Amino acid sequence: MFPVILHPPSPLGVRLQLLSSLKKLWQIFADAIKVFNDPIHGHIEMHPLLVRIIDTPQFQRLRYIKQLGGTYFVFPGACHNRFEHSIGVGHLAGRLVQALNERQPELLISPRDMLCVQIAGLCHDLGHGPFSHMFDGMFIPKMRPDYKWKHEMASVQMFDHMVKVNSLEPVMKEHGLVLPTDLLFIKEQIAGPLDPPHPGTWPYQGRSEEKGFLYEIVANKRNGIDVDKWDYFARDCYHLGIQNNFDYRRFLKFARVCEVDNKKHICTRDKEVGNLYDMFHTRNCLHRRAYQHKVGNIIETMITEALEKADKHIKILGSGGKIFSISTAIDDMEAYTKLTDHVFEQILYSSSKELAEARAILNNVVVRKLYKCVGQTQPKRPLDITMVRDSEGDLFSSHIGAPGQQPVCASLPFQVIDMDYGMKEKNPINNVRFYCKNDPSKAIKIRKNQVSQLLPEKFAEQLIRVYCKRTDAKSLEAAKKYFVQWCINKDFIKPQNHGSASIPLSLDEMRFCCTALEKSA
Repeated sequence: MFPVILHPPSPLGVRLQLLSSLKKLWQIFADAIKVFNDPIHGHIEMHPLLVRIIDTPQFQRLRYIKQLGGTYFVFPGACHNRFEHSIGVGHLAGRLVQALNERQPELLISPRDMLCVQIAGLCHDLGHGPFSHMFDGMFIPKMRPDYKWKHEMASVQMFDHMVKVNSLEPVMKEHGLVLPTDLLFIKEQIAGPLDPPHPGTWPYQGRSEEKGFLYEIVANKRNGIDVDKWDYFARDCYHLGIQNNFDYRRFLKFARVCEVDNKKHICTRDKEVGNLYDMFHTRNCLHRRAYQHKVGNIIETMITEALEKADKHIKILGSGGKIFSISTAIDDMEAYTKLTDHVFEQILYSSSKELAEARAILNNVVVRKLYKCVGQTQPKRPLDITMVRDSEGDLFSSHIGAPGQQPVCASLPFQVIDMDYGMKEKNPINNVRFYCKNDPSKAIKIRKNQVSQLLPEKFAEQLIRVYCKRTDAKSLEAAKKYFVQWCINKDFIKPQNHGSASIPLSLDEMRFCCTALEKSA
């Protein structure tokens, strides 16, 4: 018997074996990548972990929530949903963080960082309710006025729920994430600091201050320039048929991180300052022409009233077999997962007697029997909406009408609309820093008067709109006359296009208007 001698593999053999193993791993990775053909961004490649998140019931729910809520009833093309917007934001978040990494390798942006930023972009809108901003801007404040709830809070809760019920933690670890640190980082990008920060300390736990610029990609609390806006500008304009004047691709070419007061922030070239003013102007135009369209607002007011009347009669099964209503589903993510725009049809096609009032309102929306806009005015000084309600009963004085009768204000719902550049009365560009071509490492501030003399002097205003539930000509004329008189009394800007209605009313004429509204009830 001769002894068997095992020769170690040659260096070439080792390299070939390693190459074969890498090819297999790459094939597994490549097979899991999906390509989404998006009308806005073209063909989008998605990391396998992002695909796993997309293929969960919590994310698929976004297919059934309109991006622009009631605006779809006004603009026939605005049929897009939160689903495609979220995919677009995840894609753009990856584009921006990758551009920064390629341009500045010294930032030491890791694959973990990139993946977390993409996940945050993908999941930032998980918490939206039926008809998007109508739910957290109108319905919840009306039903639960003491609960300061926003969809960002629900996005964080829904993200936690999604990770838990779909057993995503092991999958995240397989793809290199470090838990729970990276989960914190993702949630902080969506909603900001999760715990109240101590003054003078770094408020975030997911990443150190050295990588603080990563928090400016998905939801930029510093100046509002983020990939969320980039996607909805492009996507909403495309579906609304409105021209988009901002090109995010140009911003990607010039974005870089600079030191600002010993902190790292995302900056852009000095020559881009005019484009950024155009970006915020585009945002304002979208609000004026579409998001705050008076008919769209009327429809959302009517849908809100229908949901209010249907609230306690809609039963949603949540965790532990507990039953929730529309307004309480936000307290349980299992129940909230089942709450989408479909609640509109659920009420509309119901045969329940308890839902008769809500059904009638939604049927009026469908057949276009809508409330009418009485008029619009502007206060000369900003008003707190709670102060308006407290001082006016419901905008209009509740004493109008005979004792024991329903006040006129019950038929005149109102809205206070804040129009701004995204940071209330502040100029968001004051919080942007720029760099020059000859010194890209030095951040500078560019003042408004250095850009143009034609830029706005103010960056916020308020609109007060009043609607009339009664649509007969007599009631509308009475409501318009009373509204004009109310504006005169309050020293508000006179409403447009009311002709003779702008003439101040005598006491007898005021009584006539009130009587006309009461009789038409």
